[in-house]
Amino acid sequence: MKPLIPLLFAVIILACDSPKPEAARPIAYEPLSENVWTTGVLYEANIRQYSPEGSFNAFAKDLPILKDLGVKILWLMPINPISTTKSKGPLGSYYAVSSYTQVNPEFGTLEDLKQLVRQAHQLGMYVILDWVPGHTGWDHEWIQSNPDFYLKNEAGEIIDPINPFTGESFGWTDVADLNYDNMDMREAMRQAMLYWVQEVDVDGYRIDQAYAVPDEFYQKTFGVLKAIKPVFLLAETDINHPGGIDLISKFDASYDWPGHHLSKDIARGDKNVSDWDTHITGILDQYGLENMVVNFVTNHDENSWNGTINESFGPAAHAFMATHYMSPGMPLIYSGQEYDLNKRLLFFEKDSFPKTSGVTMKLLQQLGNLKNNHPALTAGAQGGSYKRIATSKDQQVLAFERAKGEDTLVFIANLYKNYAQFTMPYNGTFKRYQDGKTKRLSSTYQYDMKPWEFWILTK
Repeated sequence: MKPLIPLLFAVIILACDSPKPEAARPIAYEPLSENVWTTGVLYEANIRQYSPEGSFNAFAKDLPILKDLGVKILWLMPINPISTTKSKGPLGSYYAVSSYTQVNPEFGTLEDLKQLVRQAHQLGMYVILDWVPGHTGWDHEWIQSNPDFYLKNEAGEIIDPINPFTGESFGWTDVADLNYDNMDMREAMRQAMLYWVQEVDVDGYRIDQAYAVPDEFYQKTFGVLKAIKPVFLLAETDINHPGGIDLISKFDASYDWPGHHLSKDIARGDKNVSDWDTHITGILDQYGLENMVVNFVTNHDENSWNGTINESFGPAAHAFMATHYMSPGMPLIYSGQEYDLNKRLLFFEKDSFPKTSGVTMKLLQQLGNLKNNHPALTAGAQGGSYKRIATSKDQQVLAFERAKGEDTLVFIANLYKNYAQFTMPYNGTFKRYQDGKTKRLSSTYQYDMKPWEFWILTK
């Protein structure tokens, strides 16, 4: 049995003249461990757009629904106040932070955030904050108090961030670029990150534009954070960005951006299953199982700027959701995906989406249950094996086996717009994930699959 970490008991003051309500019981929860993130689903919460209220409290009401989706880690998009100087749109970008140690009043109070974290812990879920260490908004307190914390041009003017690939501005004119050559700035940033772990009991961070920060900062800062409690650290980067595998290895997980873009290419018919095989082989060879990737069909950037799931995947959407859950790595759900979100959420102003449960909610519940409970789908260094199964239609049909110990799953998907007839040299008796009915596989059979049909078979 792992030790439990109790939160502080509320102080009880008893009065003799009238009865008082019973004090709240202390919250105890199991410490965050690798077993949590290697068997769980990650959920990106866009607090502003998640509900008409756009508040911590409104989001907290749906935590039981997210738990039923197999979610174990909640990633809250930036919860800090937003700069108004040079801001974009009526409300500005979450990523133009005006203070690293305050809560955006648009979402609620500090106590509301603490209560959200407590409720998540009670349900066996953990909370990480979206952290923006590369730049601040233009009315951040450091602009006035510590202008030397920022990068400047030859005229001594603070600049917005520069794209390392082009040497030109990203066009993020609503933010000011930080100077990591300044050791005092590094320490101030480190103390701000410590604040949320110590004060609010958050469980880690998703680091925005992770490649823009020096490795040395991460090494020292992560060590200090982990001295307080176990934390989960997600990098918004991949092996093709500056830092490569050396940077990625300092985090618990990173993005599979190439896999996301390839998925869309296959859905459009521009690439095929052979390209997917090459990609997965590359992931396993270059990253190794110990460097976990996050698999996704959408996130806040994709939804707002590049299109909805329907725009990107069309009828292939569910096939790729299933493919990403069954493949090595950690699956991600973005706010509204579970409710068949079919709109580009506004980024710089208030928006929301209807919450009507449909086929996607049911699918994600089933996939989450599989991810939570099948050792073969465990990610990370101790994860289940991945073995490609050949078919007579290898450019159209993706088939593979995941296995760990006595647990085996087989995934077969027709990742093309036309019907597929194929054979497969694989034998075994399985159960279909959605209804538990028996499904027999044999090298003597010819299989027929509809466009974008997929099978998940368990022992």
